[in-house]
Amino acid sequence: MTVSDGRAAELASLRLEASTGVDAARPPLFIVADRDATLRRLLAVGDGVAIFLALAAALVLGRRADIGGRLLWGLVALPLMIVVFKIYGLYDRDMKRIGYSTVEDLPRLFHATIVGTLLLWLYSRSTPLHRLDLDEVLAFGLLAVLLSTSARTAVRSSQSRLLGWEPTVLIGGGKLADVLTTKLTGNPTYSANLIGTIVDRERFSAAEHSLPVLGSTDQLETIIRQHGVRRVIISSSDTDDQVQLEALLRLCRELRLKFSLLPTVSDTMGHMVEVDDVEGITVLEVNPPWLPRSSRVLKRAMDLIMATALLILFAPLMALLVIAIILDSPGRPLFAQTRVGRNGRSFRLYKFRTMVIGAEDRQQELMLASSDPNWVKLDRDPRITRLGGVLRRFSIDELPQLWNVVRGEMSMVGPRPLIPAEDERVTGWGRGRLDLTPGLTGYWQVLGRTRIPFEEMVKLDYLYIMNWSLWGDIGLVLRTLPALASGRGVN
Repeated sequence: MTVSDGRAAELASLRLEASTGVDAARPPLFIVADRDATLRRLLAVGDGVAIFLALAAALVLGRRADIGGRLLWGLVALPLMIVVFKIYGLYDRDMKRIGYSTVEDLPRLFHATIVGTLLLWLYSRSTPLHRLDLDEVLAFGLLAVLLSTSARTAVRSSQSRLLGWEPTVLIGGGKLADVLTTKLTGNPTYSANLIGTIVDRERFSAAEHSLPVLGSTDQLETIIRQHGVRRVIISSSDTDDQVQLEALLRLCRELRLKFSLLPTVSDTMGHMVEVDDVEGITVLEVNPPWLPRSSRVLKRAMDLIMATALLILFAPLMALLVIAIILDSPGRPLFAQTRVGRNGRSFRLYKFRTMVIGAEDRQQELMLASSDPNWVKLDRDPRITRLGGVLRRFSIDELPQLWNVVRGEMSMVGPRPLIPAEDERVTGWGRGRLDLTPGLTGYWQVLGRTRIPFEEMVKLDYLYIMNWSLWGDIGLVLRTLPALASGRGVN
């Protein structure tokens, strides 16, 4: 039976509010006809303000006369920078992707700023702006990147409140609907609000879904108009008829809908696929499933530099924490535990102690009350000390693992290090997660920690292995900071 429009919206609102703490039913501040165009304009305005402030600061640092007049001539060149950003695709990625973060903008933003700064320097040589000195050029370029990044982060973090969520439907369902719903509603950075599912008529009467069933595929156009849907996610595993799939894609184009396709193989391929062309024949090229020696050396060098610098920076804090832990509860300040590392080799992982002595002896007892069968997940773990709760909230207890990184037993970014009992549950292709050194942070930590089921964690680790890049590691490190601040998924 088809769920009514009001009931579908109510269920979607309750689901989003329960998982993110955000009221999806609350109306946006602005009602706009074209959400994507408005978001692009907001990003452009943010960039414009950032570039203006960067130029003003650079001219002030240059300590030249007539800063006001020079700044006015600089404003003439501001649209040129916006055009350069547009050429680099800095205003179009949000429309193509369900989840897109400012961290992913940084390589393009950095390169576009270099080109824009060079053009501004050439412009300054032939106008009353007067030629920019080297210190002014460097100050402008650095500040433009920093301020544009800040402006873009502010716009994207507030887009759902300003413009509302993007009504989205899933064509297909079953187990995929449960997984997709959890992932979309479990992360407030996604702009899509999954309001329901549409199923094939042959499967309609027997369909069992966690999402409201809005109707069958032959009612798609009516459902789209009734619910104001802007994006359709198509499951190719449930829509396996090629003719039907092409018809759905054609209808999406006619209705000017954004659509996402979930091929069956995406579970293990991720974004490692590149499209190649062999005299007109499309070939999907998959990354080789190993890391070259040069890449491993580069990754290890980054680990040593970052871990050593952070150890020196946090040494005073760590010394104070040792004293605080000893005063808070009896026992040693450090906790050591056996974990499974690269290629199945065991190592001792170090953390600040956050539990009372003998906590591991109660593991089996508390597993009976755990909401996750793979690890102890409780609303309130009685073993955690007063100070331990604070340390866990912001992952401060993991600072001693920087020493594991220096020793080469761990990496700054990598798969989650499992205890032997958890590692035994990983079989088949999931064993590939051990091809790289386990990390202090990674996809699991960034995307929600214990909110992500064990099987999904294994899949994320495997995707990380298959898609490794140095920039990907840097991006995950940068995304770890807001993840730690939010405390999502802390056990």
